[in-house]
Amino acid sequence: MESRPPLRFLCNPVHLVSLGFGSGLSPIAPGTVGTLAAWLLYPLLRAAPLSDMAFLTLLFVCFVAGVFATHYTGKALGVPDHGAIVWDEMVAMWLVLFFTPQNLIWQAIAVALFRLFDILKPPPIRQADSRFKNGFGVMFDDLLAAAYALLALAALVHLYGLLPGAGT
Repeated sequence: MESRPPLRFLCNPVHLVSLGFGSGLSPIAPGTVGTLAAWLLYPLLRAAPLSDMAFLTLLFVCFVAGVFATHYTGKALGVPDHGAIVWDEMVAMWLVLFFTPQNLIWQAIAVALFRLFDILKPPPIRQADSRFKNGFGVMFDDLLAAAYALLALAALVHLYGLLPGAGT
């Protein structure tokens, strides 16, 4: 069983980011707490005056920086994909939310789908998770879970259409 890093661990800015600004220190379901933190932070990120392409570029930069940050933090914790590392969930969730209809119901469904695929790790997520034991692997398996969530979400939107008051 992994031990939770101490609060002082967050004094290092790289660890602060890797641990989702502290959300990864949750004693219960840190990956889910990190995902929920990402959902709460998403409107603040989108409030920045960025075009869609600039926002996607920002997410790419967050992904690449996350490869290095999560690798560094994983080494410091002695576990490559320590449960407290949640930056991977956050970046992946922001990508999912970018393509999700801007409605709380659809966003909640998107969060649930992402967590489902991140936890179950259907192929090829499980294979990527077991093959890459470094920062890239930490970030990549969540990117695959995001892809699964987006495919499932697209199917649900196609089947049910936008819910009343959903917008686009």
